[in-house]
Amino acid sequence: MTGLNLPRVKLCQLPTDLDLASNLSKKLGDVNIYFKRDDNTGLAMGGNKGRKLEFLLADALKKEADVIITTGSIQSNHTRMTCAACRKLGLDVILMLKGKKPAQFQGNLLLEKLMNADMRFFDVSSYNEIGIEADKLMEELRAKGKNPYFIPVGGSIGLGACGYVDCALELFNQADSQNLRIDYIVNAVGSGGTSAGLEVGVRLAKRDAKVVGISVDSEKSVFKQDISRIAQDSISLLGADLEISPDDITVFDEYIGESGYGKPSRQGVEAIKFTAETEGIILDPVYSGKAMAGLIDLVKKGFFEKGSNIIFIHTGGTPALFDMLVENSD
Repeated sequence: MTGLNLPRVKLCQLPTDLDLASNLSKKLGDVNIYFKRDDNTGLAMGGNKGRKLEFLLADALKKEADVIITTGSIQSNHTRMTCAACRKLGLDVILMLKGKKPAQFQGNLLLEKLMNADMRFFDVSSYNEIGIEADKLMEELRAKGKNPYFIPVGGSIGLGACGYVDCALELFNQADSQNLRIDYIVNAVGSGGTSAGLEVGVRLAKRDAKVVGISVDSEKSVFKQDISRIAQDSISLLGADLEISPDDITVFDEYIGESGYGKPSRQGVEAIKFTAETEGIILDPVYSGKAMAGLIDLVKKGFFEKGSNIIFIHTGGTPALFDMLVENSD
């Protein structure tokens, strides 16, 4: 299995490690859990978005863009990594952040400030409203002689998802070298692009591994549609003879948490602590912590076959810990 024949720029340190979490596996019992360490992709403290940006920003450069506009939440990993990639490539960047401007900049916001990002805050209820403002901004920039390029939330379009098609091929190459059969691939689902790429990659590699998404935002019915749509867009770009329908997608939406998207959940915080004290691996409160909470609960409920090998995609996001989790010294 080889990489994809699409334009890309090198932004990440690849391949990321594939490691057995032996202590965690023993604690849970009956399954073998491996971490795909996409928290270590590099680029401003790493994370999964770098893989998507390698393809998206290659397209932007091909189209001679000179300013990148993107959007995300206040503690968006995507906006942080987009800003870092733009700085690396010498591109201007404007971040349209969903939420009120905070009194203090911590976590991802602090890193974006260090990179001197143009941060604009929009206290609105949906990304559709930001999309309207983004269209206006692009027209203003064009009138000034600039050539803007817009990347939607999470980079979750067909081209961005190709980053995780490539990740799946990389993963199976590593597994083959370790004589490892992959039964399940578990990942957090925030905008659908990572899951969509993995679904396509599994099929291109002609493997039987099942992709299991843990929603951190929307209901599973929404994500089944979104992931299928993004996957089909990737398939079209790759010219592959595949079809992925919503019925082919597995997503659990029971682990979003009591406070919803972008806020720590009780189960998620417990999973972060459990993983840290068991493996010394640090998860984040928005994505990977909730995904691990889902994995742990599904193991306990017998969803995974006994003796199966589960790959957990660690998508990064650690900077958000320093904004969202505060522990007393005692």
